[in-house]
Amino acid sequence: MSNISKSKIEYDERSLRKLARALTMSEGDFSLILVRCNSPELREQILEKLKQEYPVEYQELALDYSTDTLYSSINQNLGPISPKALMVKSLESVNTLDRLLIAANLLRNKFQNFHFPLVLWVTDEIHKKLIRVAPDFQSWSSAISFNPKSA
Repeated sequence: MSNISKSKIEYDERSLRKLARALTMSEGDFSLILVRCNSPELREQILEKLKQEYPVEYQELALDYSTDTLYSSINQNLGPISPKALMVKSLESVNTLDRLLIAANLLRNKFQNFHFPLVLWVTDEIHKKLIRVAPDFQSWSSAISFNPKSA
């Protein structure tokens, strides 16, 4: 069992370094980063480890079940100063996810008004849906996965 744990940790470490590097390199510019992680518990562990081990500053935004549009939600929750990066969590809890993703696709050019990397934490299921209903928005993204490797 410890071998399984160890290989998973090594995999997550590479992905964690990739995420930290992507945030650092995109600072001050818009970039869309999809982080695939199927476990909310693992997501929180990763975010905690990111805070502890890397000098990257970011703001978190947990979406509410009634969120209709991603762009408006980000605008409403940002203060007067843009964050260095924004991590958007809880997409899996949004009731009208299709509508939210379609709106993101339609408003994709407006996201370039954000001068920071935008990180969307998605499950495999949400990632597939994003490809299907918001292909233009998704095409702007780079992806990082925190799912364990198959043995």
